Amino acid sequence: MSLDPLAADSLADQVVGRIREAIHEGRYPPGARLVERTLAAELGVSHIPVREALTRLTDEGLVQRTPRRGARVAALTPRELDELSSLRIVLERFVVTRVQERLSAAEEKELRRMVASMRRAAAGGDFGRLYDLDQQFHERLWELADHRMLGEVVTGLRGRIGAFLRAATAALEPEALERHASSHDELLDAIVSGDAEAGCAEMSRHIELATERLRGTLGEGNRDD
Repeated sequence: MSLDPLAADSLADQVVGRIREAIHEGRYPPGARLVERTLAAELGVSHIPVREALTRLTDEGLVQRTPRRGARVAALTPRELDELSSLRIVLERFVVTRVQERLSAAEEKELRRMVASMRRAAAGGDFGRLYDLDQQFHERLWELADHRMLGEVVTGLRGRIGAFLRAATAALEPEALERHASSHDELLDAIVSGDAEAGCAEMSRHIELATERLRGTLGEGNRDD
């Protein structure tokens, strides 16, 4: 496993992005050690931007640093999962209400095309493509909510569970993969209905189902303290 060398500009930002991507894609699984000198050699940079990147990723909750053990990819405990999910429900319900106030016919068509692509990916068993489209779908909802600070917060929360979401998607059986894709049609139908109560309820259900999938990816080592 190795990472491609980086250009000289904006090294810290690029190192952060590259390591974050590797964590989300599962190349560095939960609990994996992140050794500064190894990462620096792989990326073709000094240890300074790597150290800065690990500090920033620690602030994001993707990396854990402990005395004498160094930096490791953060694991996720059942309690943390429940806390992240409950907070996401509150914020994503707010996203729904704002999107319902602003959604245009053209934007609805755009979201429908995303869901259709998700269905095709699921039918073809392409869980990686399905995961990417799932991410894009929710990111588009956050954009349409037109609330910059809200978007930053929900992006950070989902980012902390990105690797687990990818693993949970990869573990789905073919029929479950298709049901997962179709759940976005149901969510979009509820949003487009304009009924705030129905839209928020469907978003809550959507996140709760994702939480249960995620629970299956937590290893025995991911215990609550």
